[in-house]
Amino acid sequence: MSWGEFWFVLAGCVLAMWACRVIPLFLLKGRELPPRLAEALGFIPPAAFAALVANDLLNPGMFDAGLWPAGIPLVAAVASALVAVKTRSLLWTALAGVAVYAALAFFAV
Repeated sequence: MSWGEFWFVLAGCVLAMWACRVIPLFLLKGRELPPRLAEALGFIPPAAFAALVANDLLNPGMFDAGLWPAGIPLVAAVASALVAVKTRSLLWTALAGVAVYAALAFFAV
């Protein structure tokens, strides 16, 4: 790829990102969204996060190394979910997930 092509692709990406993020703000400025649409938009961040987590936890070759190495992230995720429900704290949830994953990975060897 030449530098000219690179700058062309970069400018296209910047314009597309600007069009997707800025133009809707100008079009919706001062308008009230319907309640059902506003409620539906509230599900976007949890859905995106769930997709990222599921992508890391579940993949096609996860059981190639065996049942236990594939189960370590799943057990850590369950522990994190339980701590999240109990404490409602992002800090304790992250610490619990990391601690459980590290402990299981350390003792699995």
